[in-house]
Amino acid sequence: MKYLELTFSDPAQNLACDEALLEWYEAHKIDDGLLRIWQPQNHFVVLGHSNCMNTEANVAVCAAEAIPIMRRISGGGTVLQGPGCLNYSLVLDCDAHRLRNLAATFRYVLERHQKLLSSLAGAEICVDGISDLTLAGRKFSGNAQYRKARYALVHGTFLLNFDLLLLDRCLRFPSRQPDYRKNRAHLEFVTNFQIDASRLRAGLREVWQAGAMLKQMPLDHMLLLVQQRYGFEEWTRKF
Repeated sequence: MKYLELTFSDPAQNLACDEALLEWYEAHKIDDGLLRIWQPQNHFVVLGHSNCMNTEANVAVCAAEAIPIMRRISGGGTVLQGPGCLNYSLVLDCDAHRLRNLAATFRYVLERHQKLLSSLAGAEICVDGISDLTLAGRKFSGNAQYRKARYALVHGTFLLNFDLLLLDRCLRFPSRQPDYRKNRAHLEFVTNFQIDASRLRAGLREVWQAGAMLKQMPLDHMLLLVQQRYGFEEWTRKF
């Protein structure tokens, strides 16, 4: 599997990068997979593809804090990104790994992450809901997925040293929740997984055997996606 460690200062470019990489793999039928790691430098809210902005985000607080709101291509819930997060993106060949559907793909990825993180923490990490990782019943990693004909994009966030108070202010109580949440408020439901980012990054590379660096990058297509979608206010406000 190839490896890419790349963070853009522009949040829209970070979101567009994942889609551009997925479409690049799909178009060129690249046999090898890809692991990308990125760590945002500034705070921004990311809506799941079908989320309603005014329902899921506290728009007034975000405006007052100068925190942009954006929308990703994958499903799942709304998140706050920023310093203290470590993000991963996987582009996987569904045929090669027999990833027939959403559930099988989440299971394939999260079981590996669960084993890695349990080892790093010396504690039991659980897969809860459809695509969450939890420690002592509290969520520290949310994950989402978007599929093409042959390849799937699975990406997610690990909260390591994140400002949970800001998360509580910027995000409303979600319109949909997993059963295990049990109506808990944000500060009772989420937690930080306290580990050095470099250890987690190295662990992810080892788990996915992501050795060789990716040497080419579809930058032109990424910038086009920013212009047509991720940097376009109508895309963010579509629901």
